[in-house]
Amino acid sequence: MLTDTLIEDSRWQNAGLEAIAETAAQATLAHLGLTPSDWEIAVLACDDARIATLNAEFREKPTPTNVLSWPSQDRAAVTPGAPPALPDPGLDPELGDIAIAYDTCAREAAEQGKDLSDHVTHLMVHGVLHLLGYDHIRDQDATLMETTEVAILGKLGLPDPY
Repeated sequence: MLTDTLIEDSRWQNAGLEAIAETAAQATLAHLGLTPSDWEIAVLACDDARIATLNAEFREKPTPTNVLSWPSQDRAAVTPGAPPALPDPGLDPELGDIAIAYDTCAREAAEQGKDLSDHVTHLMVHGVLHLLGYDHIRDQDATLMETTEVAILGKLGLPDPY
């Protein structure tokens, strides 16, 4: 398994997060030409209270958010809009950690009229791309990241989330 999921909030069990995370992570790596079996990603399935604590600790934002990611290495491209360099599995197979909050994800899916599974798949693809050095702070990087997300989701049969 590419993903190792720790479920702190049992609602994620009912939502099938383990399978969603694995499918999204495998699709993301395969899309980028990486062999999924070469890599490891830890996933924390939590609630809003837990992710708010993590968000405060690591980003100084004491509010809940949908997904957070901690890459094992800084893989960001220096040039705006350029794709990050692909990692080498021989150096370190651990790509990093992702935390995802049930309450925020469920609320967003309901507000946007989306299936929870589809929304969570998008957020997991988003989180994995962050682990690989993709970002959305600079406009050119955001365009690259969103285009990549849409392509991956399309391969999974999911609509453009934007």
